[in-house]
Amino acid sequence: MNFSIDNMGYQYYTLTMKGLSEHQNTSQINIQRHAFERLEDVPSELEWFANIRNVHTKRAYLKDVQQFQQFSGITALEDFRDVTRAHVISFRDYLQRQDMSAATIRRKIAALSALFNHLCNVNAIRYNPCAGVKRPSEGTNEGKTPALSNTQAKRILTAPPDNTLKGIRDRAILAILLYHGLRREELCKLKVKDVEQRQGIAHFVVHGKRDTIRYVPIHPAAMRLMNAYRGMDCRIETSDSPLFRPIKNNTNKILMKHLTPDAIYKMVRSYALKAGLLSEILNIGAHAMRATAATNALEHAADITKVQEMLGHSNIATTKLYDRRSSNPEDSAVFKIEF
Repeated sequence: MNFSIDNMGYQYYTLTMKGLSEHQNTSQINIQRHAFERLEDVPSELEWFANIRNVHTKRAYLKDVQQFQQFSGITALEDFRDVTRAHVISFRDYLQRQDMSAATIRRKIAALSALFNHLCNVNAIRYNPCAGVKRPSEGTNEGKTPALSNTQAKRILTAPPDNTLKGIRDRAILAILLYHGLRREELCKLKVKDVEQRQGIAHFVVHGKRDTIRYVPIHPAAMRLMNAYRGMDCRIETSDSPLFRPIKNNTNKILMKHLTPDAIYKMVRSYALKAGLLSEILNIGAHAMRATAATNALEHAADITKVQEMLGHSNIATTKLYDRRSSNPEDSAVFKIEF
C-alpha cells in the first residue's frame, strides 16, 4: 500500500489503531490481528506525523513537508531517506527567493528537521540533513509585527458599537487582546471557569502552546467590558461554556460553540478598517494586538520577565523582539553617560 504524509495517510493510521482498541468479542479477533499486522507496513514518516499532538502544529508541519515534497520531487515516503543537506539548502534558498519571512522559513526547516530527527531515532537514516543548514536570522525589529500607538489603540477599542450585544462582546475581546497579549487561539479557548480569583485578583487561566497553562491577571478595563457583555448576554451559561460565543445561530438559548481564531482575525481587521487604521498600518491583525500589549508594557517600564510570563514565551529572546525601546534615539545609552 502507498502512503503519503497527508490527511488520507493519517486517517489510515488512526483507523488501524482504532481497529486495535475497539474490537472485543471473539468473532472480531481476526480483524484485530489484521489491524495489528497492517501497522507493520506504516512507514516511520507517517508515525512521526501521527504523533504530533497539537492540531495547529500538525496542520502547519503538514503544509511545510508537502511543500518540500513538491519542491524536491519526492513521490514516496521512503524518498525522504535519500534527502541530503544540499536538498535542504536549495529549498531554503528557494523560499528566500519567494520573499517569505525569516520566521516562516525557520519554521519550515524546523518541520523538516523534526521529521529527520525522528528518522534518525528509529535508525532509518544516519544523520539529519537539516543539521548545519543556516536559518535566516531574526534581524532587527524593523518590519516585525506592528504595534499600535496609544491613540490608535483607543480608536480600535471604541470602534465596535456600545449599544448591541455583538458590539459589547467585541469591545471586550479587543480589550483582552490589547491589555493581555493573548494569542487568538488562547482567547478562543477561554471558558467561563477560566476566570478565577487568585490572591484576591481575577486571573485568566490561559491554555497556551504545548499544553502549557499560565495565569494572567485581568486588567480592570477589560474586566468592566467583559462583565458588561456577560450581563447583557441572556443565554444560559455553565462553567464549561465558552467565555465568548457567536451571536447568531442560537435557537435554543444554549450555545457551547467557541469563536474561531479566523473569526477573531476578521473581527480585528473589520474594526481596524472602521477606525481608519488600515491606511496607517497595512499588516494589522490579531497579532498586532499582542505586539501592542508587549510594546506598551515595556515602554512603561514593565520588567521584561513579567512581560515574558504574560505572553507565555518559553524563551525571553522571543519577548525581546517586541522591545522597540532601543529604536528610540532618546533612549540610547549615550545619553546615560555622565562625567
